[in-house]
Amino acid sequence: MRSRPLQRQKGIVLLVALIMLVAMSLAGVALMRSVETGVMVSGNFAFKESAVQSTDLGVQTAAAWLSTTYLADSGSLFESNTAAGYFAALPSKDPDYFSESAWTDAYAVNGGAADAAGNKVRYIVHRMCTVASLSWSDPDNECALQTTAASEGEGSSKRPGAPPPSGNPILYYRVTTRVDGPRGTVTVTQTSLAQKI
Repeated sequence: MRSRPLQRQKGIVLLVALIMLVAMSLAGVALMRSVETGVMVSGNFAFKESAVQSTDLGVQTAAAWLSTTYLADSGSLFESNTAAGYFAALPSKDPDYFSESAWTDAYAVNGGAADAAGNKVRYIVHRMCTVASLSWSDPDNECALQTTAASEGEGSSKRPGAPPPSGNPILYYRVTTRVDGPRGTVTVTQTSLAQKI
């Protein structure tokens, strides 16, 4: 029996191995980029959540200022106080609160210093009335009011023939808070505060 002569290898295995190596390298790079993107998205989400939580500080600071000012001299709330970020009437047209130019008269919490998370908090308070310098009871001033009963259970029914509300009304204020955080994070929220007059 004659054996067949050995054929020379033509290098096809090497070519297939190189192609597989390139394909695996591309898959590895794609996987790394996908993981990096996921980490970046979750990091940005964490920064956004931190900024939203920091808006509470602005609302609490504004509420404390309103309460203190009302108790000291409620008539002073008929006039704007831009140093405190307070306006005695709503603007005729709301600005774009994501624009930096809308915040020139805002009050900066902590003197504008960033908190532990790197967030800077500012707020603006608007008395929800159409005209500054006029009392909420002036007929030329339209204010967001809620009527209340003098005591619990009196005058609160809306049924026909029910006695009208006889207590002091509640006046509303709007607090717009802006938080500038790390990585260019900007969060704007609006909250209504109620003050019994």
